[in-house]
Amino acid sequence: MNHDAYPDSYIRGILNTVKTIAMVGISPKDNRPSYFAFKYLMERGYRMIPVNPGQAGKTILGQKVYARLSDIPEPVDMVDIFRATEHVPPVVKEAIALQPKPNVIWMQLMVRNDEAAKLAEDAGLKVVMNRCPKIEYGRLSSVISWMGVNSRTLSSKRAQNLGSGVQRMRLGPSENDKP
Repeated sequence: MNHDAYPDSYIRGILNTVKTIAMVGISPKDNRPSYFAFKYLMERGYRMIPVNPGQAGKTILGQKVYARLSDIPEPVDMVDIFRATEHVPPVVKEAIALQPKPNVIWMQLMVRNDEAAKLAEDAGLKVVMNRCPKIEYGRLSSVISWMGVNSRTLSSKRAQNLGSGVQRMRLGPSENDKP
């Protein structure tokens, strides 16, 4: 697999087939990217399982937190890794040892470990590196394409408030733009 560029069909195939995702490295802080991604995927119908040894036994978004992948009492389809690159190999080794094995190892944005990817692929798992399933889900389902993701341009600027309630795209000027 060429990990520099993934066909949309490969990513879509993964997101359409996995049901249970263990997120390793999730933060309980609601302003952290791992928390956003966890919540977004859970709201899209995925069974999300938080894994964070510092939070084991607690709950995040109503889900019991486990210290390790091997502590999870049910099969996992995908392991989503929110850890620094150097911490990925032990997570992948633990995932490979699970019975049954997960189908996918997914490394988040800015996380790429070719050694760990080879271990996973040699064990028959699919691998995605340096991508976010939340962003990919939104991009492939066209939920966020109008916000700039398909253009490969992301912004930290808050979206313009287009009135009260649900924001909607408009083609023309708003009433507030009239002289």
